[in-house]
Amino acid sequence: MRVLDYLELDAQLDRAGIGTAHDQQVEALDRARAAGSDVDVVTSPWGDGGPRAAVRRGLAGRGVLADVDVIHLNLIGPASVALARYARLTDTPLVLHCHVTSEDFRESFRGSNAVAPALRRYLRWFYSQADLVLTPSEYTKRRLLEYPVDAPIRAISNGIDHGSVADHEAYREQYRERFDLDGVVMFAVGSVFERKGLTDFCEVAAMTEHDFAWFGTVDSGPQASPTVTRWTSDPPENVTFTGWVDDKPGAFGAGDVFFFPTKEENQGIVVLEAMACGKPCVLRDIPVFREYFEDGHDCLLCETREEFADALNRVADDPDLRERLGENARETAADHSLERVGEELVDTYEQLIEAR
Repeated sequence: MRVLDYLELDAQLDRAGIGTAHDQQVEALDRARAAGSDVDVVTSPWGDGGPRAAVRRGLAGRGVLADVDVIHLNLIGPASVALARYARLTDTPLVLHCHVTSEDFRESFRGSNAVAPALRRYLRWFYSQADLVLTPSEYTKRRLLEYPVDAPIRAISNGIDHGSVADHEAYREQYRERFDLDGVVMFAVGSVFERKGLTDFCEVAAMTEHDFAWFGTVDSGPQASPTVTRWTSDPPENVTFTGWVDDKPGAFGAGDVFFFPTKEENQGIVVLEAMACGKPCVLRDIPVFREYFEDGHDCLLCETREEFADALNRVADDPDLRERLGENARETAADHSLERVGEELVDTYEQLIEAR
């Protein structure tokens, strides 16, 4: 069984959650193959030799695109639309992975709220072409059913590549010194958006005496929202925006309590990464986190800035609470192994092929 697992604009998305999700899919399928599954994954639609060789094959009357049994697409742009049409023309099972919804597009870039309603209509059309839509959570599945998307939908966790953050402690002193961090540090990881809870992150920081650090890309071009520009150019004294860091484990090594007041997520790979590092997590109480995590067991869920500040202070002042939440978080992250993701993906592909 040969699968095209394709991410349009992969080079541009290597720092984004979609890029991480795609990389983890490929790794999960590689592990499934190593464990004995009959699956071979390719990430380019062009087959061997790239687009120039594909053109030569086409001129010679041979197939232009890679010969595959399943097409699995992870984005929604023109190349993905073309490949979805190709799947229909060749009767190849088509899987569309929902990493983008109109809800999580809001409060991301300048003008994103204005575009979101039109995006919802486009996504309803695009996802409805699939033989199967995969979502990272039951929450996102419910969202798509409300659009409504006219295709079967199945929820599969994005999983967590434990190896990607395994050596985080080795970076601790280097990164804390580099960014002048001290004490029990509250931290977030990922691109800086208002949708990720930027304003609450800063306002809560101003209510406490702890150091706060946000490790992630800060947009400075015309697409940057005024809110991002305002907070990152003049943050509270105890908040550091580091910008992009080359060593992701360094972010998880430097921080002590993962603080993520995001307003909307399809799952939140970064939370699983923090949990894999044994970090206690203080999160916003939103449905997708209720689906995967348990308040008071592997995280603390909060709704207001006052609740966030109180939770962060409690965790900072209580080493036993930090340790208990962190150890339970490790166990939660272990349930999202890439081995399990690979098994579920292979089973999904096999079912689609058998149904043909």
